[in-house]
Amino acid sequence: MKQAQVCIVGGGCVGLTLALGLAKANISVVVIDASEKQALPGDEYGLRVSALSLASQSLFESLNVWPEIIKQRATPYTSMDVRDKDSFGKIHFDHNDLDLPQLGHIVENDIIRYALISELEKQSNASLLFETRYQQIHQTESDVFITLESGEPVIAKLLVAADGANSAIRKQFNMPITFKDYDHHAIVATVKTDDEHNHTARQVFLPTGPLAFLPLPDKHTHSIVWSTSPVHCEQLLALDDTEFNKALLAALDGQCGLCEVQSERMAFPLKMRYAQQWVSGKVVLMGDAAHTIHPLAGLGMNLGLKDAAYLIELLTNEQGEFASTRTLRDYERTRKLDAQKHIAMMQGLKELFAGANPLKKLVRGVGLSLVDNLGPIKHLFAKEAIGK
Repeated sequence: MKQAQVCIVGGGCVGLTLALGLAKANISVVVIDASEKQALPGDEYGLRVSALSLASQSLFESLNVWPEIIKQRATPYTSMDVRDKDSFGKIHFDHNDLDLPQLGHIVENDIIRYALISELEKQSNASLLFETRYQQIHQTESDVFITLESGEPVIAKLLVAADGANSAIRKQFNMPITFKDYDHHAIVATVKTDDEHNHTARQVFLPTGPLAFLPLPDKHTHSIVWSTSPVHCEQLLALDDTEFNKALLAALDGQCGLCEVQSERMAFPLKMRYAQQWVSGKVVLMGDAAHTIHPLAGLGMNLGLKDAAYLIELLTNEQGEFASTRTLRDYERTRKLDAQKHIAMMQGLKELFAGANPLKKLVRGVGLSLVDNLGPIKHLFAKEAIGK
């Protein structure tokens, strides 16, 4: 039998961040994850990357995982270029304007996960159970009982569901969600270009959806995220590499020169999910189990890390009963409001930049140009993007 103050189901980046923060605060944790333990990433770039904000970097620095992330692979981006396809509308952010060393870092998810596991394994009060599935979950007023498939029981004062967008725990405890299909699929791949990226994160809004080029350590290499309609996605995936390269070049208006795809192309559907209830007794939702949003602003991982950081803060500073109803309701109320704000913002941006309606294009062009030329408003946009 295993006992801990907190049991976390889900060993992705958000769940592991929570586990590490709690363990370093002398709160015992057990992590249950069905996947294999993350091995040291190889030479090839992973297809899933995150644009980590400065706030997320600060969190990782406080947990002593940032040195390992930097040791492996992390690319600072010092500027952002956002523009509307076939329009005069564009906006450019530069780190010098904000007196910052960089705006953020592009990091492969596998590297973040590896660094977190490496640090967690040093914590005597953290138990990591990889390639492990649970069979049953029951809770009383004061405890949660998790039975593993092996039959071994785990007893905790709090169960955190960090088990992803299709959270089985969320479904088991009947926590309702608001759901919207974005009618977009995202294609991810690694692409080499003739021109150097110059540590610039680029995004162009096309009539069918946004295309992002994110800088990787090699100065000619990018991670791309192309969000588009399901039909267009199928067409792009059906192209051979030569034709896909041409499509990329045209979509980005040749900003980075000729393109050459370096990896397989992987696609996945994009859906908005928002849990209307985040707490059920001693069970709480976190990360993608609580919310998923469109990746057009790269906020998904950062939003989940903010969930973890806030729950760490609450549990660490708690007086009296551990994981009290008051504490869990504070977590739910605060994090739901932030998630709502970002979901609404992403929906608004998606609607504004969707399609090629001439009036919409005019509004977009004027709006972006105004923001780009109004210092205070531009700084507000930039600070929101970098998490400050």
